[in-house]
Amino acid sequence: MTQVTIHEAKTNLSRLIQQALAGEEIVIAKGKQPLVKLVALPEAQTGRRIGHSPDVILYIADDFDAPLDDFQDYMA
Repeated sequence: MTQVTIHEAKTNLSRLIQQALAGEEIVIAKGKQPLVKLVALPEAQTGRRIGHSPDVILYIADDFDAPLDDFQDYMA
């Protein structure tokens, strides 16, 4: 873990970001008091995966797509 002052962080931000991306934790301090930690974010998932939860839908009725009787007045 590397600790730097706010001034050092402003001066060397690009280098500190590269260090964080490499897995190092960077602590930014005001004087000797730590204030924030600079760490890389985990990889984001690339959207939904089709078939990821096949057990979620257990049953779909045969008339699932059929119009609902209660809504016939609204569909005219």
